Amino acid sequence: MPELPEVETIKNELAPYVIGHSVSGVSFSWEGIVRQPSLEEFCARLIGQRITGVGRRGKYLIFSLSSGQALIIHLKMTGSLWLKEPEKFVRAIIHLDDGGNIYFRDPRKFGIMWLVDDKESIGGKLGPEALGGGFTARVLAERLSKRTAPIKALLCDQSLVAGIGNMYTDEALFLAKIHPMRAGGSLTKEEVKRLHRAIRQVLTAGINEKGASTDTYFRPSGEKGTAHSQFRVAHRRGESCPVCGTPLERIPVRNRGSYFCPKCQPL
Repeated sequence: MPELPEVETIKNELAPYVIGHSVSGVSFSWEGIVRQPSLEEFCARLIGQRITGVGRRGKYLIFSLSSGQALIIHLKMTGSLWLKEPEKFVRAIIHLDDGGNIYFRDPRKFGIMWLVDDKESIGGKLGPEALGGGFTARVLAERLSKRTAPIKALLCDQSLVAGIGNMYTDEALFLAKIHPMRAGGSLTKEEVKRLHRAIRQVLTAGINEKGASTDTYFRPSGEKGTAHSQFRVAHRRGESCPVCGTPLERIPVRNRGSYFCPKCQPL
């Protein structure tokens, strides 16, 4: 699933091509991609509106519109937004007044679009932004306090902190030397500080590398990101730990595959 660095990259790379342009039409090959409102109302309300901004909240893309409404997109597991037409798996096309298009490519049909009056109706339950000023080590400590769930599961919980997912959680826990099965409330003050620094470090690095193309993620140009080439543990089961040389392992944590080094991250 695209995480904060991937969605941030898409936001940054789409913005120059779409801001200031109006929606001239919408086409669908899979109508189930529209969650709210009805398909007919979605098209009627969206067509003619000018895109005034492109933002991100957690893993959600937010297109601000001239009416004050917002087009919100969640790419889910396999979605991506393209500026050129992909060879296949195009589920929706947003046509712009300059002849350009935004192609919603989604092989597994999990992606969702909403057209809402209030963007908080979709993203209001999210936790603080992982790279935002409100997400401090103290805030992280407060949110982990007395939590018995594994730290891996907690960091992937978007109501605890928004934007972190499977890959970058594994990378942050490795950098902070914390086992993914550790109970969230068991972390010491120093461990929380290390983890907070690690979260910001791996997410920033992911953005700098334009996201991680481990599977189905593509940038709007159709190119892949390169963040996965810098991963230390994520998706590297059986390879050697870059620090100690121990074979990396993969275990399930709340139905999520989690990669770690058993020596550098002892339970």
